[in-house]
Amino acid sequence: MEPFIVFFLLPVLFGIAAERLLRDTRHASLAAAIASTVLVYVWIELRDPEGAWNWLAALLVSPLVIALSLTAVLICYGRTAPRKHNGNNA
Repeated sequence: MEPFIVFFLLPVLFGIAAERLLRDTRHASLAAAIASTVLVYVWIELRDPEGAWNWLAALLVSPLVIALSLTAVLICYGRTAPRKHNGNNA
């Protein structure tokens, strides 16, 4: 259950929180990507104090975590951004 929370649930929550706090897709995406990668690194360091895993393990898993957090940012942005209407309805 713990890997599910760290690899799926928390990155999505980071993405949603970044979009809600920053309200800018570019900055929210960067913040969510960095926070998710740091989360995976810290989790690996805390769960493996002997050092059998290292930062390379976090680097190998981070694309999945980054993709989930960026997807959450973009979905939140798409749901909250006002639609721009074109004046030409001919």
